[in-house]
Amino acid sequence: MRTLNLILMLMTTLSVGLARAEANLQAGAVAYTVCASCHGAKAEGNSALKAPRLSYLAPEYLASQLEKFQRGIRGGKGSTPEAAQMAGMAGTLAGSQAILDVAGYVASLETELPDRTIEGDVQLGADYYNQFCGACHGPAAQGNPALNSPALAGADDWYLLAQLKAFRAGMRGAHPEDRTGRQMLAMAGVLLDEEAMRDVVAFIGSLAP
Repeated sequence: MRTLNLILMLMTTLSVGLARAEANLQAGAVAYTVCASCHGAKAEGNSALKAPRLSYLAPEYLASQLEKFQRGIRGGKGSTPEAAQMAGMAGTLAGSQAILDVAGYVASLETELPDRTIEGDVQLGADYYNQFCGACHGPAAQGNPALNSPALAGADDWYLLAQLKAFRAGMRGAHPEDRTGRQMLAMAGVLLDEEAMRDVVAFIGSLAP
């Protein structure tokens, strides 16, 4: 199992390098101007518009989510209004190269860490996280590309809480083609109430990306 994991990580590392080499950052910058009206000029996010920070995410994850939005795997029937809006916006990107360009450009940006806005029991949140989240997202919430698990450290805490609620309510991850989303839908269900979700998010917010 360990050997298999090492092989998967190596393959992922190689694919990351190829994706970054193929992305046209200049074209991505031009295409991103539409996104900047909500997510900010440097993808720093805008809580007033419920648009999360994006600049900390890996380009592969960004590209995969844009593709899900385009295909209706995210943002379709029964989703949150924000996800439905993103599905419409992602539809303006013409083809996989445009997605790759935007994802590469966003990942090249650097922004300051967001303010922490969610209060919770950090120690209890650490217990929950280590039991239910760390195996996929990493002990420091750094993400695991081999498992298609995004980094969580560095995210807006209000957005993490909103997504946990969406998963728990079946507003995200319910599409039959959303394999990783369905996994998260199940995992969000083990957190019994909003207080537990806040504890987990508070713990993640305490981690340095």
